[in-house]
Amino acid sequence: MTNRPEGDARAARNERREAARQRAQRHRTQQKRRQRGTRLGLQIGLGVVLLAAATIVTLVLVDSVKPAGPGPSTMSQGGITLGEGLKPVTASSSATPSASATAGAGTVRITLYVDYLCPTCGEFEQANGDYIESLVDSGAATVDIHPLAILSNRSQGTKYSLRAANAAACVAEHSPDQFYAVNKALYAEQPEQGTPGLTDAQLTKVVTGVSGLQDRRAVTSCIADQDYSKWVDEQTTAVSGGDIPGSSLSEFPGTPLVLVNGQQYELTSPITNDDFRTFVVTAAGATEATPTPTPTPSATPSRTRSATPTPTPTKR
Repeated sequence: MTNRPEGDARAARNERREAARQRAQRHRTQQKRRQRGTRLGLQIGLGVVLLAAATIVTLVLVDSVKPAGPGPSTMSQGGITLGEGLKPVTASSSATPSASATAGAGTVRITLYVDYLCPTCGEFEQANGDYIESLVDSGAATVDIHPLAILSNRSQGTKYSLRAANAAACVAEHSPDQFYAVNKALYAEQPEQGTPGLTDAQLTKVVTGVSGLQDRRAVTSCIADQDYSKWVDEQTTAVSGGDIPGSSLSEFPGTPLVLVNGQQYELTSPITNDDFRTFVVTAAGATEATPTPTPTPSATPSRTRSATPTPTPTKR
């Protein structure tokens, strides 16, 4: 057996230690590089997530402050004004939707703020709709109808009030001559408060089923796209806040709000045509303002007037 000199043995041990040290150093260097890569990847990923979140928030904020846009051309004051023959009264005519509008001496101005889900609105329509129609059709009165979405949160999340008011606004824009007939049809098919209400397809069928409706394609598209939903929301918020065209009221009492020559009609229980006729004659100041009386519909048990307005904004 040959013995290796002590110096050679020591040198060999030193070489092995140096090799081990270099391997360890290379391992640490590789590990640090992997850690830096991982941190960089996490930072980039987090940055992408934050950027995406910021973009979404920005889009939501922009959408929330986006102006509602113009309403129907026949509803410059938030409601459509109908005159003789149940035709819309234009701004160039002697009657406008403003508070001081009159269609001539002795003409009565009736103003209605309604919600198509409001049960008391339906009751008022049942008792007085035909009477108002006869007054307006004959030229003895004008009627301003303001569709609102006060009860949007009373239809199991479907926002029926908003969708119905939007549908009415669509008709005011694309087929205003049939507005009063559509108004009647919406009440004839009025769902109960607290139910989902009509679907968009059912709502469209009711509206487009009205005889003489013009531009059905435009009306159908307008209802499907909810062209005026934001505008209805804006009008509902304004009226609920006390901005009530055609009235000196500073607070909105709820729907239906009925005004005759600017005077508020206090609903009776039950609602009757006889009582409303008397109020119209009194507010007009002369019996000559009313046409030949129409048959008085039978009174129905009164339901609760709609609650203090609590409009719910809707975003598309």
